[in-house]
Amino acid sequence: MSNAVELKKLVKQLQSAGNNEDITSILRTLKKDFRVNEAILRESKAGLAVGKLRTHASKDVSDLAKEIVKQWKTEVEQAKAAAGGTTKPTVTTARKGSVASNGPSTPKTPSGPAANQRTLKADGVAVGFTGDKTRDKCIELVYDAIAFDSGAPVDLLLAKSKAIEAAVFAEIGGITQPYPTKMRSLFVNLKDRNNPSLREAVASGDIPVERFVKMSSQEMASEERKKADDAIKQQNLHDSLGAEEQEAETSAFQCSKCKQRKCRYRQAQTRSADEPMTTFVTCVNCNNRWKFS
Repeated sequence: MSNAVELKKLVKQLQSAGNNEDITSILRTLKKDFRVNEAILRESKAGLAVGKLRTHASKDVSDLAKEIVKQWKTEVEQAKAAAGGTTKPTVTTARKGSVASNGPSTPKTPSGPAANQRTLKADGVAVGFTGDKTRDKCIELVYDAIAFDSGAPVDLLLAKSKAIEAAVFAEIGGITQPYPTKMRSLFVNLKDRNNPSLREAVASGDIPVERFVKMSSQEMASEERKKADDAIKQQNLHDSLGAEEQEAETSAFQCSKCKQRKCRYRQAQTRSADEPMTTFVTCVNCNNRWKFS
């Protein structure tokens, strides 16, 4: 069995792994035993599979996935440098410790921004896709946003970038407003360093282009941002509802954080009249707040 086939097999095992221990074990094997280039990442879809795990709930899994993506980005750049900057490398992969089949044994390590961040220009892609400078620039911006921390192949990212721009152009019917505003919004949300899951979902097709271009900024926000916004809304609701009502002290409730029973509470009708009232409780000891109906 070839090393390329072994890599594909591990990717499938990674995608179907049911617990963090199995995922971590597979990631360690990928990090330790395989070297890659752009072509093998395209064929095996390993870059997308590992990239998605950078936002995994387990810190061990997410940290290891980030290390692998960074390592593979470096290896892809080294392969390009060894091949003279070509964007069409041959499909080769090797177990670490074996002799690689393409390029010199000590390829030159790229320097400058391209070593850490992918862009259309750094990936060696020639511009001039539509014949319109504004549209071509928007395609470039979208590519830069999706690619800057991705291990996905150039042709996949370029196809996604073109499809996103084409969908916006078709919806608006030209490059006048709101075309530039819409493209800027998509770029900003894709480029958000705290939202790698959005980039991976768009690149992998988990979020189809047709759906992505219609999403609001709130829908595109990272899970952390959504949770933070929800917490703010809940806090504002807690503070505003029944704000003029007198809070009563009670020992009937136990705080889940400090386990004390000295609390203040108030009630408000937050739903329809035939629904029970909502009780808002505040722990006097630690100021923890919760509600129930």
